[in-house]
This record gives sequence, structure tokens and C-alpha cells, in this order.
Amino acid sequence: MSRTGLGEAAESDEQKARNGLASALAAYLMWGVLPIYIKLVQSVPSLEVLAHRILWGVPFGALIIVLRRQWPEVRRALGHRPTFQLLCLSAALIGVNWFLYIVAVQNNHVFQASLGYYINPLLYVLVGVLFLGERLRRLQSAAVLLAGLGVMVLTLSGGEFPFLALALAVSFTIYGVIRKQVAVGGMPGLFIETSLLFPLMLVYFGWLAANGAASFGAGNARLDLILILAGPVTVLPLLLFALAARRLQLTTIGMIQFMSPTIQFFIGVWYGETLTSAHLACFGCIWVAITLFSLDAWRESRRIQRLRAAARA
Repeated sequence: MSRTGLGEAAESDEQKARNGLASALAAYLMWGVLPIYIKLVQSVPSLEVLAHRILWGVPFGALIIVLRRQWPEVRRALGHRPTFQLLCLSAALIGVNWFLYIVAVQNNHVFQASLGYYINPLLYVLVGVLFLGERLRRLQSAAVLLAGLGVMVLTLSGGEFPFLALALAVSFTIYGVIRKQVAVGGMPGLFIETSLLFPLMLVYFGWLAANGAASFGAGNARLDLILILAGPVTVLPLLLFALAARRLQLTTIGMIQFMSPTIQFFIGVWYGETLTSAHLACFGCIWVAITLFSLDAWRESRRIQRLRAAARA
């Protein structure tokens, strides 16, 4: 058994729940305040910020892989052709998603970034209906309709089609669906994805440096340090999420996940983005939709627990 497995086995159920909750809260807090980090590198072009997330994320991720003794899992994934092909596709999608997020925040569209990650769980439900033959429960149907209404209000009344929000939600939903098909853990998967993007970003950064256009190494030591921190900023939340996912029920994680877009929304307010009545109406619909979605998930979880208890009795 690995060192991680021994540690988890030694935990009591109460400790496991407590540690899992602390890890989940820390992960979603870090994702929630990510716009602040991106604002700190406002002067750096969006594609270069993406490059630094990947270039520094690979060595930092490798360190985590070593400490958690997960190289065998990495090697298995690389040696299994279907898994490797899916990870190539997921790498492209997460790269696009990260780039769109950076563009949104740097161009003062934090509200749209927040909206995108509120919509994301509802899109998962739609994917299940459209492609997996699942049926919407009553509260799920109401949640999806309300979310659609919110987007329509923002588009028609606010004169702002939330392209970035929908692009973020769609790209991350497709990414999530693909990753569910891949039998590889969160950290090994992220390490392989960033490693696949690494050569492309290295060539891009080399081109920037050769043309004197790179922000990194231009004499601003503070900015250089902040860009190096892109590695931990990218990898640490996923590590914490992976730890939480092994210790908490999916229902609990599903409810906590709305913490990060909520923090992002208030960060948008803090940075002075214009909050119109159309924005308020849109987010109002989304917040009610999320409440219904969470209530439905909780009720379904309770129903499954009762069925399992009856089966054991």
C-alpha cells in the first residue's frame, strides 16, 4: 500500500470527513481568489500567463508526483494508448479553458467567469440527458430552465451575450466528461496534460524571449516571482481537491463547488465591474437554479442512502 493509502487507512471516519472538508474548502477558496492572482499579472499578455501556468506547473507537479509516489500511475496512463489519446484531447481543452479564463479576468469580465462556473454543473446534467439517456428530475428541470432564463435576460435586456461565460462552461464540461472516461487520478492526469502542453508553451516562450517580448526576465524581479508562482497556483488546488474527493461524498463536494464562483462574483464587485440590473436578474436566476440543483442532489443522495441501508438490512 502506498504512503497515501496508509495515511487514509489510519484516519478515523471523523478525521477523514474533517480533513476532506478542510481540503475541499481550501481548494475552492484558492480557485475563488484566482482572479486576484491574474489581476497581479495584468500587464502580461494572456497567452504568456497561460505559458507560465504550464511551464512552472510541470516541475511543481512532478515534485508532488514524487512525494505521493504516483509515477507508476503516470507510466500506466502513458503506456495505455486509448488513455493517452483522451488525455491529449483533455489537455487541449483545459488549455483553452485556462486561456479563456485569463482573457476574461484581464479584460474585466470577472462576472462572466463567475457565471461560467455557476453554469458548468447544470451543463453536466444536460449532457447526461442529451447523450447518456438520463431523465431530468423535476428540480433539475426547473434549475436548467432558470439558468437558461438568466442567460436570456442578460443577452436581451443587458445587450451582452455572455460568450466567455458559455465558452468557459462548455469547454470545462467537455473536459470533465472526457476525464471521467479516463482511469487516472487528478494529479497524475494534470501532470500528463501540462506535460503535453509544455513543449508548445516552451517554443512560444522561447520565441518571445528571442524577440525581446517576454515579460519574464525583463528586469522586474517581483513580476518574475509572481509568474513563477503560477506553478503552485495551478497545481495546489487540484491536489487539495484530489485529497477531498477521496474523503467526502460527491454530494458534499457538489455543494461546496459553488463557493469559488461566488467568491469570484464578489471579487468582480470589488474590482468595480459594472453590475447592471440585467446582471442582477441573471445571477438571481442562477442562484435560485443552484439552490434547486443542490437541494435535488441532497434529496437524491438521501434516497440512495436509504436504499443501500434497506438492502443491507
